[in-house]
Amino acid sequence: MGVFFELKSGGSLYYEVFGSQGDWIVFLNGIMMSVPSWKDFTGRVSNHFRLLLVDFQDQGRSSKHVESYRCEVHVPDLVELFDHLGIERAHMMGVSYGGQVALEFCREHQHRLRTLELVTVLPKVSNYLVAVGEGWEVAASLNDGAGFFSLTIPSIYSDTFYSQRLDWLKNRQKAFRQALTPEWFQAFIRLSQSANQFNCEDVLPTIRIPTLVLCAEKDILTPAKEMKEMAKLIPNATVLEIPDAGHAAFLEKPEAFLTAIIGFIKSRNEE
Repeated sequence: MGVFFELKSGGSLYYEVFGSQGDWIVFLNGIMMSVPSWKDFTGRVSNHFRLLLVDFQDQGRSSKHVESYRCEVHVPDLVELFDHLGIERAHMMGVSYGGQVALEFCREHQHRLRTLELVTVLPKVSNYLVAVGEGWEVAASLNDGAGFFSLTIPSIYSDTFYSQRLDWLKNRQKAFRQALTPEWFQAFIRLSQSANQFNCEDVLPTIRIPTLVLCAEKDILTPAKEMKEMAKLIPNATVLEIPDAGHAAFLEKPEAFLTAIIGFIKSRNEE
């Protein structure tokens, strides 16, 4: 059952918890995601951990911002939620935008983490990613779910996935058409713009907790080669690559994604 947590600064976070024992692990959403995006993962993860899923403000059922902001605005919200739930330390997995927030979290709150899992994310937004984001924002301004899908999704999934799962993608496009509202598009634009100046390169050498850098072979947004270079700057990093998958590797290859995340954490707990 989902819960709305009222923030002291105003606004609210929507979250769900799965599992009742083991270490806490929090999954941080990519920019187009929300709590239900993880519905196919909750069973297996909660067999090993207490899983916290949360929508950032401007995502899903959490409250909406009315002004522009930078992505680090989500960090104090997470700290407050951790305190509310009595989470002293957790494993933190962030996908894409969620990975950016995870890196910002490490800037001042690394002591609240057991491990860090960075999935398809880079430590700095490149000029290319800024340009891609601007294109996505133009697509969002059309207020057309199907059109937004056509203009944004091909850069997120691999060509292999398009050749093998076209029916699934077409169904996703129909879902976009039905579900995305003007409010969603406005919130998405704010989220996208919040990452325009993201830069955590200075944070990388300060990370002292076990860190998994999980990249994807065919990711054109956060290329595997660049993620491997990032990993060299993190003192205790392990690199794994999901083959034949794009930026949305966790959806294209969910078994490989889960095996990497759970296996990495379990191996570190046994050390």
